[in-house]
Amino acid sequence: MSMSIRNQLPGTVTAVHPGEVMATVKIRLDGGQQLTAAITEEATKELRLAEGTPVHALVKATEVSLATAPVDHISIRNQLAGTISEITMGTAMASVKVAVAGAEVTSAITHESAAELKLAEGDSVVALIKSTEVSLATA
Repeated sequence: MSMSIRNQLPGTVTAVHPGEVMATVKIRLDGGQQLTAAITEEATKELRLAEGTPVHALVKATEVSLATAPVDHISIRNQLAGTISEITMGTAMASVKVAVAGAEVTSAITHESAAELKLAEGDSVVALIKSTEVSLATA
């Protein structure tokens, strides 16, 4: 199946923390980074998620925010450090590709935000992704 979701990050489940309705799933991405997904308990059962399960973490580019440094005191669980490999500036939006260990993450942000942050290829940034915006797929 082909998808329009730009960010399809391979990894392995390291822990599943069930809840009454939602579960948190900890994933070690192939590049070594840690990622947390908050998905329904029903989905964890349907996907048969357990420690060691190979998965792909799926994140729409519009759900990836960027910061120019790690952010403390924030509820966003996922902060992936990387380097900007490419920027495409449009009239309203910018597409920013960030090389992270073992993968690439694409962020779609406003032109205004990219300009205010003075983003340029080669800059260090942190991709911020809420755990509720991470979907999981199994093979």
